[in-house]
Amino acid sequence: MDLINLYDYEARAKQVLPHSHWEHLEAGAMDGLTTARNRSALEALTLRPRFMRDVTERKISTTVLGTDISFPVMISPADGHATAHPEGERATARGAGMSNTLMMCSTNSNNSMEEIAEVATGPLWFQLAHRGYNFTENLVKRAEAAGFRAIVLTIDAPILIPTERAVRSRFQRPGEYGNFREHQHLVSGVSGGDETPPWKPLRCAPLTWKELDWLRSLTKLPLVLKGVRVAEDARRAVESGVDGILVSTHGGRRFDGDMSSIEVVPEVVAATQGKAEVYVDSGIRRGSDVLKALALGATAVAVGRPLFWGLAVNGAQGVHHILELLREEFDRAMVFCGQHSVDQLEDRLLNIPRDWGPFRTENDIADHVPFASETGS
Repeated sequence: MDLINLYDYEARAKQVLPHSHWEHLEAGAMDGLTTARNRSALEALTLRPRFMRDVTERKISTTVLGTDISFPVMISPADGHATAHPEGERATARGAGMSNTLMMCSTNSNNSMEEIAEVATGPLWFQLAHRGYNFTENLVKRAEAAGFRAIVLTIDAPILIPTERAVRSRFQRPGEYGNFREHQHLVSGVSGGDETPPWKPLRCAPLTWKELDWLRSLTKLPLVLKGVRVAEDARRAVESGVDGILVSTHGGRRFDGDMSSIEVVPEVVAATQGKAEVYVDSGIRRGSDVLKALALGATAVAVGRPLFWGLAVNGAQGVHHILELLREEFDRAMVFCGQHSVDQLEDRLLNIPRDWGPFRTENDIADHVPFASETGS
């Protein structure tokens, strides 16, 4: 079978991965409602093609926090890439570099951040899971020393909950926790999330807004908050001086029954008032999804599960190929919508159904979606 889209990679990965690994990677929290909604909400948005324009020359490269990337798709932080390939995050970093885009590396990686940085040819951000002041300070200082360009603080994992499918399949995480080699004896062997490992005896104070000032005192790197889901938190984040917001449901893996990531983007964009960049992950599978997210005001998107499919099928080359497939599809969508630059997208690129997202009236849509059509279809 030729691998011509991300769904082909998904099907092939299911064939080659051990059953328990597949169940862990594909699982959503509880009933998987949010996981499914991440796709259905994107599919409900429709693009408005524009023709009779000269779009021979197109600019799809962009910047994120001042860093150049070749197109607006990044690698989202996700735990344990050795679940899909023995080379783990090092293979992912090489694949992202081949596509000249950015990789966000998880606290809970199999390879250490230093090992990932050694092989990376593209820019790196470090996803931080707060587990107490000493651990967090150590991670931040190491990330800065290793050349990472931003800290991505996960805020929406107050407790760690394994997915039910991972529990039923008796998933055992392969490899080690690369960033915590000297603390392996404190780490349990089962993990169903994409955050810092479940520590056996360790307890720490919860993450609250007051920790942001302390975190910013540790480093001059830009700070991105991952997991913002509502305008109220986005507004508070901007007031706290964050540089970016990654709207994410972790692919629906952490909590079930909330809104999809893409539905939250308009209110987050409106709340930030241009004072912080907004990115989105969860459910991105087609290049047209990328254009939809940008039309709603996002600066870029990120992919999570697809990187595992690419790794499982062909390591670094697989990651590179899934990114190139998204690039080709995104460029095609730009052509059909008559757009020549990601920096100058026109308004009214989308049709938004009246029952989509948090909106209930046309005024709600107009207030929150400056780049979208005000009429549903």
